[in-house]
Amino acid sequence: MEYTPAQAAQISASTKDRILPVFHLGQRVRMTKPIRNDGSNPFNEPNEILIPAGAEGYVKHIGDWLQVIRIYEVHFIEEGNTYGCREAELQAIDDVDGYDEIEEELRWLREHRAQKAYKKALLEQSQKEGEVS
Repeated sequence: MEYTPAQAAQISASTKDRILPVFHLGQRVRMTKPIRNDGSNPFNEPNEILIPAGAEGYVKHIGDWLQVIRIYEVHFIEEGNTYGCREAELQAIDDVDGYDEIEEELRWLREHRAQKAYKKALLEQSQKEGEVS
């Protein structure tokens, strides 16, 4: 079967994505290419740069466009906006700087639970001393 140039472009575009998502929800990512307004953003001029290369954000949602092309909805905190990005436009920051947000969250939870347990023990001890007196 012969494909038209438009059909061939669609087929090759969808093969850029891996079968399973490369990035996960909540993952910190960095833009490798600037995002330009393709005309779908009415608040900016066409072809204006919306997000510069190097901007950092978090994956908020993973979806599909035309059921073939994976789109990551990335929230850019400093810019205050959320945009759809392709896998080829993103780079995982975890791989770059060694920052592990899951380990940091677990550390915080452990410390928080230890503080709660300590306060509870102090409260129970003071209640026992009050009963004895």
